[in-house]
Amino acid sequence: MADEGREPLFDAVFEGTVIEWRGPAPYLFVPLPDELMGELRHAARLASYGWGVVPVSAEVDGAPFTSSLFPRAGGYLLPVKVSVQKTTGVGIGSRVTVRITVLG
Repeated sequence: MADEGREPLFDAVFEGTVIEWRGPAPYLFVPLPDELMGELRHAARLASYGWGVVPVSAEVDGAPFTSSLFPRAGGYLLPVKVSVQKTTGVGIGSRVTVRITVLG
């Protein structure tokens, strides 16, 4: 998923379960697996634009979008945009295939 000739700092495919986290408003997220944290944290140091948020290109069940990973409880959450939820039919508790790419 390289973008505009930039090399990926991190690229992973994994399965996860969609959860709801109520911050200022209810949102759906996919938590990233613990086994990805070491390599992802290294890429995050280079790509984060502040507050630990990491911009990514992502796919959830084949639907591509751009977003940012949110740091939460020592890990990261990938927000699942409403347009992706509608396109794929995913909701709370859905098991999904996710691909994320952090670009340098």
